[in-house]
Amino acid sequence: MSEALERLLDLLDLERVEENIFRGRSRSAIVPRVFGGQVAAQALVAAGRTVPEDRTAHSLHSYFLRMGDPGAPIVYTVDRIRDGRSFTTRRVVAVQHGQPIFHLSASFQTYEEGLEHQAPMPYAPDPDTLPAAEEALPRYADRFVDPSVADRMLKARAAVDLRYVDEPPYGSVGQPREPRSQVWFRANGKLADDPLLHVCLATYVSDMTLLDSVLLAHGRGGWAVGDVVGASLDHAMWFHRPFRADEWLLYDQESPSASGGRGLGQARIYTQDGRLAISVIQEGVVRVPRG
Repeated sequence: MSEALERLLDLLDLERVEENIFRGRSRSAIVPRVFGGQVAAQALVAAGRTVPEDRTAHSLHSYFLRMGDPGAPIVYTVDRIRDGRSFTTRRVVAVQHGQPIFHLSASFQTYEEGLEHQAPMPYAPDPDTLPAAEEALPRYADRFVDPSVADRMLKARAAVDLRYVDEPPYGSVGQPREPRSQVWFRANGKLADDPLLHVCLATYVSDMTLLDSVLLAHGRGGWAVGDVVGASLDHAMWFHRPFRADEWLLYDQESPSASGGRGLGQARIYTQDGRLAISVIQEGVVRVPRG
């Protein structure tokens, strides 16, 4: 296991303050705010630790309310909304400096048999044929407002092996194309068998690239290039089938709409053998800087 992955797992190992109250730390991010995927993953950890072990997460719905301060702890308060015969519902509020910064609702379910069908997995090249971030990111350093961003991105994402199938937004600035993006990802090391851990790792990664397709439609490179500013507004995920976050997962993303200073991304995450594991939808602020 890489040191970066060990640090991320330590970040997700929240301190229990009271029965339904947990405290989390933050890591230094590429930008001076808490990474949204971190808050979502920590909130799901907090919720999951109040749920019986035989119930796994099947959905989450969340809102990013305020920018998080990476220099301050985050307190997660869990509200035990419902414990039914098959489903368990939890609500989590993340607080910093006395104000809520994030709100999450999550539902957990006991395993049961049922009807089965899924959308087929789209074509994507084998992830082992694609360049790793260490090889790909330095190529774009001269396109960033600050060339050191490439190194900071590598450091921030070191816990995950994330590989773009096609050029990322910052690699095709000024060239609008189909609003669709694909990346392969997996944790940079072997994980324990705890299903909640794999769900939380996927939640963490899901916030990294989902709005890429919004940028691609307009030939924009993103915050690192300086031609848009943005932030996540809300994020929803549905976990359909078991998966491992330390094995290759295909993140197939597209944007059906952008308007009103907002962009919508939707995606499906498949295991390498073609099983649809997760569906994701996110809306974010996507604004063109003035003047």
